[in-house]
Amino acid sequence: MTSSCIRRRPGRRLRPRGITTSVAVAVAGGLVALLGIVPDTVRAQSSPITRPATVSEAGRATDYPQSAGGPALSLGDLYEVVVRTSPRAAAARAQVRAARARIATATRPPDPELQLGFMNYTVPGLRPMDPVGMTQLQLMQMIPVAGKLRLAGSVVRAQADAAEARSDNVPWELRSQVAMAFYDLYQNDQALRIAGETQLLLRNIASVAEAMYRVGDGQQADVLRAQVEIARMTEDIVRMGAMRSSAAARLNALLNRTMDAGVGAPELPQFPETVPSLDTLNLIAQGNRPILLAGEQEVQAADAAGRLARRQIWPDLEIGVQYGQRPMTAGGGMTDGGTERMASLMIGATVPVFARSRQFQLREEAAAMQAVAQADLQALRADSRGQLGEAYASLLRARRLASLYRTTVLPQAQAALTSALASYRVGSVNFMTLLDNQMTVNRYRQELFTLEAEQGIAWADIEMLTGRAMFDPNVAARDASAGGEAR
Repeated sequence: MTSSCIRRRPGRRLRPRGITTSVAVAVAGGLVALLGIVPDTVRAQSSPITRPATVSEAGRATDYPQSAGGPALSLGDLYEVVVRTSPRAAAARAQVRAARARIATATRPPDPELQLGFMNYTVPGLRPMDPVGMTQLQLMQMIPVAGKLRLAGSVVRAQADAAEARSDNVPWELRSQVAMAFYDLYQNDQALRIAGETQLLLRNIASVAEAMYRVGDGQQADVLRAQVEIARMTEDIVRMGAMRSSAAARLNALLNRTMDAGVGAPELPQFPETVPSLDTLNLIAQGNRPILLAGEQEVQAADAAGRLARRQIWPDLEIGVQYGQRPMTAGGGMTDGGTERMASLMIGATVPVFARSRQFQLREEAAAMQAVAQADLQALRADSRGQLGEAYASLLRARRLASLYRTTVLPQAQAALTSALASYRVGSVNFMTLLDNQMTVNRYRQELFTLEAEQGIAWADIEMLTGRAMFDPNVAARDASAGGEAR
């Protein structure tokens, strides 16, 4: 009688003689080896039905994007490259040069005026009329008074300092953007690695379930569930591969590289062991963040502009010298070959006849701009405090959850998986319970990598908001996480 003709009793799984023992041993040994929770000596004795695949075999068995070649990515190296090659950084430096160049022009008086005149010449003969015709050369110079040039220099100098502070803030913004792309890449790479390992595991588990079902020791639901999980994992791999490509493209754009430039695997830096208090970070930001320093310089520029506007009512002096000459004449209107020379000195002043609609309006404008600068600075400080508080809370949350996962959640999940495997070997739990425990461990591993990436992003935001580096990005983590091991 064949196995297909054997009638099964409800509530009892039939195990054909001569096959049950060998398949059960192979299944248990194969699952133990697949789950990777026993010594290598036990793995070597397991059935060849589900021999653990090597890393290279996992890569061949799983169709998901790997890093696009090249050496490992160091966050410190990326920081140096983006500051050196980013068009934004180059534009900011050019704006500083332009602002500095305005200082010299603002502190100089207007250019003098030189005039050449031919006074009282006859037409059409074009000869100087006697005795009033002459050739005249005149030089005029406007001289601002009441310290207007000095105040104008103070205005543009403060504006140049503000431009330089804004330029200093650009590298911190670029560092934050690069760090976000870097940690997204790190998270996606680790998630893809775990997904590839999980997919390989599911394929081997599906093979085991099919073998058990063929000999009557398993259920069809186990086979179908394993196939569904494989399809779901393939979907996750496709989605995570697209996310990695997006993060790589964003990083290449920040580094001013082509879209198809290779992006290696990110190397997680070593984060600080302790976190400064929020009050300490806020004090650092108030005295060190470039964008806040730029706001303070804008306030100084507005104050100087207000003092300058109040002095615009003062008349400006105008000084001129004049030289003239004409031919000397004798009786009868004939020239005797001599030349008469003469000189003049002129002093004048501007008259503010339109003071109500000009100089007084300049004062109103300057007062309004002072209020704008003060309000902008207060808004910048408030926004900085708010963003710093958000980044600080995100950092503490990620650190605490990561510590909880390493010390409690993952060890407990691993213990539950070990217990489920032992129970499965003696028939106390079913196949689905064992599979669910393995998938839970993998999910917690992925969440731990996500928390590590969130820590890095929070540190980068804090560095941008304080204008100070909090750790050395060139120092790699002492022990890169492998899905739950303590770092």
